[in-house]
Amino acid sequence: MVGQVRDEDLDARLLGADRLYAVSTGTSTEPVHTRDTVVLIDADEVSWSSWNRWAAALAEETGAGTVAVSDGGITGPAFFDHVRRLRRPVVNCPKGQTTPVPADLVARPITRPAPYWTWSLVSRRNERRPAVRALVAALTRSVDGCGLDNPDAWLPPDDPYRVT
Repeated sequence: MVGQVRDEDLDARLLGADRLYAVSTGTSTEPVHTRDTVVLIDADEVSWSSWNRWAAALAEETGAGTVAVSDGGITGPAFFDHVRRLRRPVVNCPKGQTTPVPADLVARPITRPAPYWTWSLVSRRNERRPAVRALVAALTRSVDGCGLDNPDAWLPPDDPYRVT
């Protein structure tokens, strides 16, 4: 049976965090300030709603630019094409963290602030099954702060792990 679930019924535990970087044309691998980057926002609100909200918050709080796309080019070859076209450092998406950067582009750390994307394990707050509770505990037991306690770390205002 499918039922409605409310946020207050759920518990989220940190599984990890990705420090995002910029992909840029040129040869410099020097850090780039967030305000000197652009972040892509996709017209497909169904597929990219979480990313789009994160990207809009990054732009609003840090001065990063936004560029609207409508081709799913948040990751993959289309993302790299956008970097080449824009000729500015573009914030990569967490879905693209393991995709190799093409030889004609470079990865650059982002600073002031350093943007992070967090990953959570979500379970029912009132979970009664011991096996499920044990699994949640085992999967999250060794997760440290993932760098989120760094004074330069940035998370959106609604991220549950944002340090205030």
